[in-house]
Amino acid sequence: MRPARGTSGAALARAARRAGLLAGLGLSAGAAAAAYGWWEKDQFTLREETVPILPPGSGPLRVLHLSDIHFVPGQGAKVRWLAGLADLEPDLVVNTGDNLSHPEAVLPLVTALKPLLRFPGVFVPGSNDYYAPVAKNPAAYLLGPSNRKPLPRRIELDWRSLFTAFGAAGWLDLTNRAQSMSVGGVRLDFSGVDDPHLRRERYAGWPVPSPSEGPALKVAVIHAPYQRVLDHFAEAGAELILAGHTHGGQICLPGYGALVSNCDLPTWRAKGLTVWEEGGRSVPLNVSGGIGTSRFAPVRIACRPEAVLLTLTARPA
Repeated sequence: MRPARGTSGAALARAARRAGLLAGLGLSAGAAAAAYGWWEKDQFTLREETVPILPPGSGPLRVLHLSDIHFVPGQGAKVRWLAGLADLEPDLVVNTGDNLSHPEAVLPLVTALKPLLRFPGVFVPGSNDYYAPVAKNPAAYLLGPSNRKPLPRRIELDWRSLFTAFGAAGWLDLTNRAQSMSVGGVRLDFSGVDDPHLRRERYAGWPVPSPSEGPALKVAVIHAPYQRVLDHFAEAGAELILAGHTHGGQICLPGYGALVSNCDLPTWRAKGLTVWEEGGRSVPLNVSGGIGTSRFAPVRIACRPEAVLLTLTARPA
């Protein structure tokens, strides 16, 4: 191909050098971002929130919210950090699912959580408790929620053993169930659902209190915070909703936040304590940014892994 008239060979050489330089800078920036994301995935943090929702006169309750551990054998830093959370001495542990990410993860995960299993707890599952993740193009998440249907080639994980271990420790299974628990002298009425990301949610209502029992706090526990589920629980009288699934976006833009929530939740709600409004009711909603990552995209950018310590206090009389 002949150079355009008036274009010298030297000019073409300079343009080629500039193009090569820009390409090299782009590759270097991508490599630096990947390296940073690999480092940030192990920079575990504790987010603390105070929510004044208990019956007047109640003492404070410390609720540790865990979500999206996505455990893979060999994650030593995660094991040590999870075990260390027991030093917080929570009154209650709430686990909102996606604990697993590998067929051999159940035993080492339960070992890591053993110090926390001595505290009262409740749990619901996520899709990656049932099925191992599959390799896919990470950019596909930018196009909308990931595939909700289990694919024929997916590997079923040993979720039964996981649930059995949690149950043996006394944690309540809220998979499409409603159960009560007394914690610190306060009756907590829980209503939980199976993973809405797989469209498995079935609503069980709320536990029925006996006439002799005092006021209770209604707590909804879900994995994926789809709006249809949040609307249901708000209309049903929930006074606190706890969820996970979003990873806080996992890859965020500094100063902007999450690009995706992997569900229909607005991205500005992808992590943190906000208020969900529906049917004339306003309900505190805590969405955990999660502890792990996708097994096949083990990075976090501007979105450090977190557990959440919620201090529930008495509302004004």
